[in-house]
Amino acid sequence: MDFSQLSAEISAAIRDVPDFPKPGIIFKDITPVLQNPKLLSETAYYFVHQNMSLHADKVVSVESRGFIFGSILANDLHAGFVPVRKKGKLPGDVISTAYTLEYGIAELEIHKDSIRLGDRVIIHDDVLATGGTVAAAIDLVEKLGGKVVGICFLIELSFLGGRERLKGYPVQSLVVY
Repeated sequence: MDFSQLSAEISAAIRDVPDFPKPGIIFKDITPVLQNPKLLSETAYYFVHQNMSLHADKVVSVESRGFIFGSILANDLHAGFVPVRKKGKLPGDVISTAYTLEYGIAELEIHKDSIRLGDRVIIHDDVLATGGTVAAAIDLVEKLGGKVVGICFLIELSFLGGRERLKGYPVQSLVVY
């Protein structure tokens, strides 16, 4: 499969939504990619192909669009799937961390028993912007004793510098703006 061609097809399918979720933000809407069976399948294959050599025990994904490809990736890699959610959305014992994102402040949580000491973890999210959300997910994984072996994104907004914030971790993005 020609991944550069896939990147171009996905980029053409992604829809820009101005002023969402607040004025001045241009939201990258991935639903046209998800609605296209060919793009959905090939994107899932890309993430699996790029990460299969990492021998992950868990795939951690961030609410909510990250769950889509994160759960497919976990399934195809025969790894566990671990959701990271906004404060108050997970039942049971959790740990949390606060972080800033490009348009505010938020808090993420993960179940305390979701990562074991030494687990090899891939983190997946849909968009890399400033890197705050995934930096928070890394913090949660490492607090539980996991080792982040890979981080992947469908989209990277390179002009926001998020990759720099994740320096020291292997980062891959399918589409870069």
